[in-house]
Amino acid sequence: MKILHLDNNHPLLIEQLSALGYTNHEDYSGTKEAVQAKIHLYEGIVIRSRFRLDSTFLKKAVGLKFIARVGAGLENIDTKYAKDVGVALFSAPEGNSNAVGEHTLGMLLSLFNKLTISDREVRNGIWQRESNRGNELYGKTIGIIGYGHMGKAFSKKLRGFNVEVLCYDIKANMGDENAKQVSLEVIQEKAHVLSLHVPQTADTINMVNTDFISSFKHSFWFLNTARGNCVVTKDLVNALKSKRIQGAALDVLEFEKSSFESIFSNETSLVIKSLFKLDNVILSPHVAGWTVESHRKLAQTIVDKIKFHFS
Repeated sequence: MKILHLDNNHPLLIEQLSALGYTNHEDYSGTKEAVQAKIHLYEGIVIRSRFRLDSTFLKKAVGLKFIARVGAGLENIDTKYAKDVGVALFSAPEGNSNAVGEHTLGMLLSLFNKLTISDREVRNGIWQRESNRGNELYGKTIGIIGYGHMGKAFSKKLRGFNVEVLCYDIKANMGDENAKQVSLEVIQEKAHVLSLHVPQTADTINMVNTDFISSFKHSFWFLNTARGNCVVTKDLVNALKSKRIQGAALDVLEFEKSSFESIFSNETSLVIKSLFKLDNVILSPHVAGWTVESHRKLAQTIVDKIKFHFS
């Protein structure tokens, strides 16, 4: 079986697939059109987020048996078309869920304790204790929307903080010993902190908007390590300015390119600049699941799934 790798991943991926007898070709710079012209030669595709594998592209992949995405979601693949023509789909949320859980907790604690603000001030010779008085996580209610691998990993990290953890998911019976599954309305009534861990779907795009935010009984802190376009940024900015949302920690942004490698463009600069000016916001560049350890674990997860499926 010949596999085309479209993104550079941990070397163990190609090493182990080669040891299993697969032929591996790499193309990390060719245009989508150039790749599409030769994709009929391959039975497997390994990709992260370089470009979208839409139905037009997949129709050219006449011998394709599987697509493996070295990441958590499959939103850059036309999954319906792939499934309809019998192409197996592999993703690896198990590979970076622990990293996402740790990163989310770190952002929350930094947000509560104003660490980015106070660090910046001290470096500039400003010693302000009262304005940098923090909040404790103890006794708070944490709401998690999306309780798959990522949501569960975050809830595990909250053990020992004496918090109530509630989760909402479109699937039934997802709650566990770390989080009680409830309706969205209960989370909106009780949560002091909301953490988003949903995949990108038609139902989740733009889900966090003014109406959604206004449905919460209390002002709250907001965390997003899922997908940026689940949030309407201008509505978030307005809520942060009015303190309807007390603070936000964002690893992802609405205007990221589909490759997740950049966000900046002329048409998005104004709303992004408004967000960047807010002191009650912490940002990171889509790296919650991007650790040294997860780099290896993501690749290993994909190898294991291919091996299991075709053994």
